[in-house]
Amino acid sequence: MRLAIALLGAYLLGSIPFGYLLGRLRGVDLRAVGSGNIGAANAFRNLGRRWGVLTMVLDIGKGVAGAVLGRILLDDPWPIAAGAAVMIGSIFPVWMHFRGGKGVAAAGGVVIGLLPWVALVLLPTWLVVVGVSRITSLAAIITALAFTPLAWLFGYDWQYVVLAGLISLLVLVRHRANIGRLLAGQEARIHLGGKGNSPTPDA
Repeated sequence: MRLAIALLGAYLLGSIPFGYLLGRLRGVDLRAVGSGNIGAANAFRNLGRRWGVLTMVLDIGKGVAGAVLGRILLDDPWPIAAGAAVMIGSIFPVWMHFRGGKGVAAAGGVVIGLLPWVALVLLPTWLVVVGVSRITSLAAIITALAFTPLAWLFGYDWQYVVLAGLISLLVLVRHRANIGRLLAGQEARIHLGGKGNSPTPDA
């Protein structure tokens, strides 16, 4: 029963479409502008820096909350199942007809909640890549590739290394179109000064 409650609760937390809700507060439907994605990158470009950052923080927060819920209700290694449920909810939210974001920020929250030592490396890496390249998809791809090796290097149990591998694979699959645009030199950049984007969406 506790497992069912934890998984359902984590999925519903992940399903909260913060980007969509904040966009509606601003009179913008993120599904109809930019990339059509309800994640932080599209919010950043079409709602402005403040709202994009708020979307990212809230999405990270729901990942942390789902992981903590798993920690509270379940014994190791089952909290990883709650972490996976948050990711699934973020990408396939029931409230949005199962069409959500790419799950990167929620994944970051799960990493903070379940693999904090890895988070201490991945989050600064993400910030540096975004700051230098201004391409959020590139940062997501680089951190996804580094996630599993870092989980292994920090000595986490094999179940957590497997979770890292699954999250990494899911992030990479969700970014397959972005990878193609990066290779072609056509990926969009965010404007760190505020609202705005280049012609091709990156998230």
